[in-house]
Amino acid sequence: MKLQVPFLQLPLLFDHAALAAEIAAIDARWWRGRTQNDDGNSALTLVTTRGDPDSDELSGPMRPTPALAQCPYLMQVLEALGVTLGRSRLMRLSGQAEVRAHVDINYYWRERMRVHVPIVTTPSVRFQCGEGEVNMAAGECWIFDTWRRHRVLNAGNETRIHLVVDTVGGERFWDLLAQARPPGQRGPEWRPALVAPQPGRPAPALEFENFNEPKVMSPWELREHIVFLLGEAVADPRMPAIQQALLRFARRWQALWAATGDGDAGVPRYRALLEGIGGELQSLGAGEIGLKNELGFLHALRSHVLDMAVASPASAGDESRMDRHGDSHGDPHGGMHAGAAAVPERPALRVPGAGSRDPVFDRPLFIISPPRSGSTLLFETLAGAPGLFSPGDESHALIEGLRGLSPAAHGWDSNRLLATDADAETAATLRERFHRQLRDRDGRPAGAAPVRMLEKTPKNALRIPFLRAVFPEARFVFLYRDPRQVLGSMIDGWRSGDFRMYPQLPGWDGPAWSFLLTPGWREGGGRPLEEVVARQWASAATTLLDDLQALPADAWTSIVHDRFLADPQGEMERLCGWAGLDWDRRLGASLPLSRYTLTAPDPQKWRRHEAAIEAHRPLWEPAAARAEALLRR
Repeated sequence: MKLQVPFLQLPLLFDHAALAAEIAAIDARWWRGRTQNDDGNSALTLVTTRGDPDSDELSGPMRPTPALAQCPYLMQVLEALGVTLGRSRLMRLSGQAEVRAHVDINYYWRERMRVHVPIVTTPSVRFQCGEGEVNMAAGECWIFDTWRRHRVLNAGNETRIHLVVDTVGGERFWDLLAQARPPGQRGPEWRPALVAPQPGRPAPALEFENFNEPKVMSPWELREHIVFLLGEAVADPRMPAIQQALLRFARRWQALWAATGDGDAGVPRYRALLEGIGGELQSLGAGEIGLKNELGFLHALRSHVLDMAVASPASAGDESRMDRHGDSHGDPHGGMHAGAAAVPERPALRVPGAGSRDPVFDRPLFIISPPRSGSTLLFETLAGAPGLFSPGDESHALIEGLRGLSPAAHGWDSNRLLATDADAETAATLRERFHRQLRDRDGRPAGAAPVRMLEKTPKNALRIPFLRAVFPEARFVFLYRDPRQVLGSMIDGWRSGDFRMYPQLPGWDGPAWSFLLTPGWREGGGRPLEEVVARQWASAATTLLDDLQALPADAWTSIVHDRFLADPQGEMERLCGWAGLDWDRRLGASLPLSRYTLTAPDPQKWRRHEAAIEAHRPLWEPAAARAEALLRR
């Protein structure tokens, strides 16, 4: 379900130790992997279709599994939520593992909220959703916006376990939701109620879903889904014609409903309407339209309407039901939901030998810069080049989810990674992770190799030797922005709390550490935030400049943020020419805001912090002067 903010905490607290003890007593054989790979993701079902503990179906009556009957306090927790229960599970994530970035496009989640109750967790578990990130503490109760891209990274070594409940809500739940609060500072009115265990209490009477898929979708529901997706579509000159086609389709559906309702007699005519609108949308180019959350418009419309408006025949079998929910053949953005186990595992993608061409990754592009330099805007623009594939988001979890690559594995020294960190197994696994997540501008997965890849993550400013070892043909685009503008934006980012990366950084007594962890970070301990940020930028800039200058001259190029903003078309054509890419789009004089923009762009915003930035000029000016000299080469 789409929410106004990425996360909301409900005013409930639970005894996580009691829950953990209850779960520990369950037979370990009830746990099963969520995918065919041994990737650290496993689940224990509590409420499923007809109570079948091995079922991942999303349609049909939901009932408790035998495991739930063994957990009286868990049942009291479910009762306290005040909801009609849909599919509910315990979700386990091993240390140094991840839930890959994805969006819940499935019909089942269109109008359902996902409630999380952390039971076993640590401060190193990060839940990222859209532009937000939280560490959900044990015993708390949260919901989040499943319509935004989200992922989970367990950067520590301990296993994380959450109770995860999918629900359409309930009368008491809406009262709780009205009191919910987003992450951040809380006033004295915030007093979550503790729901303590009640030993010996009879099992509560829980309410379960019985109807969760239409036989024939009503015209009112159909129209609501269409209006929602039209509102989520990215602006495109083809949209008016697509909107008119969908309006005609909805009106015809309503007329047929008035005559036949959801009776069997009307089903062939409903199917004919669906077939007709599907073909018309394809001819109008709807398959090329995107949504604000980076999904494809037509793909989402199929998941919410075209594939769900009429129930599949009973003879279609399980595979048809899985397709209708968009599961067994996979979310195009890497979803990790039911049916993901059906996705076959690719063989490891080994690094080619010295002197050999890379048969998989053809000259992959990495945008390199300190944080808040405008890399997201550059990435989102360049990702529009034809034939270019990207993971769709920053690669924090892809890289740090591998054992030995997180800061914790390096004594919390920094995010710095060298070629020596890219042993054969690590490199092959990381190449496979990237390849699996790649999508082009239309949401299509990477096909036959070799593939052109684009990636950007600010931490990669500290990883150039490592990336070069994993991707021998890697090319780097150094994005430079006036450091005063960057420093002002970084200060705002730290203070916003939206970019907290290591909230429990060992040995750090300042505000929750935000952005990348740079070499020498400990020297900023106890210093003003503006000095911490100046040291952070200078360390990142110095490291990336050292690494770039150690590369062959043809392995990297540069782009200046201000010039890019002044002439986006010209800079894109120049950059694509250097990279050997085509460019088939015409950009306007101004570009849309990037997804991580905090406030409206203004080149003078940094002057709010001018005095502090200038006071620390000796820390950042040497790296700035060196970068500017290098740009003039």
